[in-house]
Amino acid sequence: MDLEQFYLVLLVGAAVVLVSVVATRAASVVGLPSLLLFLGLGVVLGEDVIGLRFDDARLAQRLGTAALAVILIEGGLTTRWRDIRPTALPAAALATVGVGVSTLVTGVAAHVLLGMSWQLALLVGATVSSTDAAAVFSVLRVVPLPRRVSGLLEAESGLNDAPTVILVLVFSDVPFRVSAGDLVWQIGYELAAGAAIGLVVGFAGAAGLRRVELPASGLYPLATFALGMVAFAAAGAAHASGFLAAYLAALVLADAGLPYRGSIRSFAEGLGWLAQIGLFVLLGLLVTPSHLGAAILPAFLTGLVLLLLARPLGVLLCLLPFRFGWRELIFVSWAGLRGAVPIVLTTFAIVRGAPQSGKLLDIVFVLVVLYTLIQGPSLLPIARRLRMSPQDAARQVSIEIAPLDVLDAELMTLTIPSGSRLDGVTPLELALPAPSVITLVVRDGRPVVPERLTQLRAGDELLIVTTRSSRPATEERLRAVSRSGRLAKWRGDTGERL
Repeated sequence: MDLEQFYLVLLVGAAVVLVSVVATRAASVVGLPSLLLFLGLGVVLGEDVIGLRFDDARLAQRLGTAALAVILIEGGLTTRWRDIRPTALPAAALATVGVGVSTLVTGVAAHVLLGMSWQLALLVGATVSSTDAAAVFSVLRVVPLPRRVSGLLEAESGLNDAPTVILVLVFSDVPFRVSAGDLVWQIGYELAAGAAIGLVVGFAGAAGLRRVELPASGLYPLATFALGMVAFAAAGAAHASGFLAAYLAALVLADAGLPYRGSIRSFAEGLGWLAQIGLFVLLGLLVTPSHLGAAILPAFLTGLVLLLLARPLGVLLCLLPFRFGWRELIFVSWAGLRGAVPIVLTTFAIVRGAPQSGKLLDIVFVLVVLYTLIQGPSLLPIARRLRMSPQDAARQVSIEIAPLDVLDAELMTLTIPSGSRLDGVTPLELALPAPSVITLVVRDGRPVVPERLTQLRAGDELLIVTTRSSRPATEERLRAVSRSGRLAKWRGDTGERL
């Protein structure tokens, strides 16, 4: 490659990134994971449309694995341990037992209904049994949900890649032999060793970064992300789960009170988006659209079994012991979003030479696209139908201003809906728990700095500065007043979710 060709490659790459960034806006408007637009862009660039030819499954596997590690590190760094701690055990059950149930049920259905060989059927079941961290993070973080449900889904998506990879590798072996004892031992070792390595790297790295004063603030995000990659690579070198190690190390680092946490989150989100764009475009290039027609029916039937039988059964078996309500069970069953992970996992089977692995790629690609189109836009309406996402729920937004980060503060927004009893209440009567304060009211598109006796109106958007510790009480007070008025406390309304 000469210098001019190199410039051309850079030009195309930068243009793809810019188009993808703009496409995320369109995806957010319609409630779709942006992965669909990125995949579509890769297909358009591919050999059947523009003509770029890419069929190197081994390279796709290597790049895809690295990109998934980046996405999981970003997910860990932007997830608060406090949010997922209450659901850590049920999430672990979904990530292990739930994956096994989904794999078995989907595999049996593919064998019986579609006549697939047992090896191909179990491979299909294993590849689609894992929820996708990128899809879950991008969609669920803009859907206001109870913390218990959102924390469960985020933790599950960060943990279930590891056992799924192990199953895919086992089912890809030629000749095809599955020993239950060896499978349990391999999964147990890889998960235990990966978790241990991730926790050690996370705690040791956090201790080091708190004690070492780096010469530039921009080095802290770089060092933090590098620690996540150290955990991933070290676990991989030890034949343990690198995905689990990377996620746990990032989770520990995010909760360690490191300097410049706002900058670390912003850096992680930027790298995470770049990894998503590159990964999905690459996977779009890998498939051949003209081969996908024959995969539509198998993908539809397999996805139907997964969506309506395998996933709900796994959720029911895993979550019933933890006393989840029927609304939560229904939503978690429906919100098992698939994305890049299943497609990347097919490259493991192709590289290992599993029979009919090309057919596996086509089926999984069509299944991901088809059911993401169904599930993505439906999550918010279903959450509202199940009364899990109220219209007036306060939502957290990303804060990057250093003083807020130093004070461990957060910014929330709340739009007062028509019919809410917040209409007519003043900030004095609202009596938010200290130190929460309404800093700005956006009324009819214009900013208003509220005073203690400023009456709030329906349609006002409130900007509320609070702290992490006081945010739950602030949300409860807002819900209580919205339902019962300024005397909500005396009327017995605590503001708990219905």
